[in-house]
Amino acid sequence: MTNIWRTVSGAVAFLLKRLDPNNAEVYIDRGQAYCEKGEYDEAIKEYTKAIRREPDDAWTYERRGDVYQRKGEFDKAIEDYTESIRLDSDRDWVYSEIAWVHFRKGEYDKAIEDYTKAIRMNPNDAELYQQRGDAYFWKDEYDKAIKDCTESIRLDPDWAWAYNSRSAAYRGKGDLQKAKADFDKAKSLR
Repeated sequence: MTNIWRTVSGAVAFLLKRLDPNNAEVYIDRGQAYCEKGEYDEAIKEYTKAIRREPDDAWTYERRGDVYQRKGEFDKAIEDYTESIRLDSDRDWVYSEIAWVHFRKGEYDKAIEDYTKAIRMNPNDAELYQQRGDAYFWKDEYDKAIKDCTESIRLDPDWAWAYNSRSAAYRGKGDLQKAKADFDKAKSLR
C-alpha cells in the first residue's frame, strides 16, 4: 500500500508543478505543441513566457531560435542561438544551426566560420564537414569543398549527401567523370 501512495503523491506533485503559472516547463511544452502544429507565432509567445521565467535556460532560446528559423526570421534566430551559446558554450549543434541560417542568407563566410567552430567541438561529425563543404562550393572554392566532403565520407562512408555535394564540386571544377561517380554512389545510398 505504501508504494501506491508514493506513486499517487508523486503524480499529485507532478500535476501541481504543471499547474504552477511560474513553471517555465508549462510554457516550453505549450511552445513545442504549437510548433508541431505549425502555429509559430503562438510557439514564440510561449517560449518567450518561459524565457521570462527562466532567463538562463539555453535550451529555450535554442527552441525559440528554431521557430524563428522556420518562419524565415533569420536575424532573430541568430540572436536566440547566440544567446543560447552565451549561456552554455558547449552546444556545438547550435553553432551548426547558426551556420545553417547564415548559409540560407547567402552569408557563406559566416557559415564557414560557424561550421568550423562546430567542427572544432565535434570533429567526428560527418554532416558538419559536408555542410561546410557546401558553403565552400557556393563560394566557388571547389578544392576546399572536395576536401571537406572527402573528410565527411571518411567519417561516414554511407552519408549520401557528402557524395552528392562532392559530385557538385567536381562538376564545378569540370571533372565530370568524378562527378558522375560520386553522383552514382549517392544515388545508390538513398
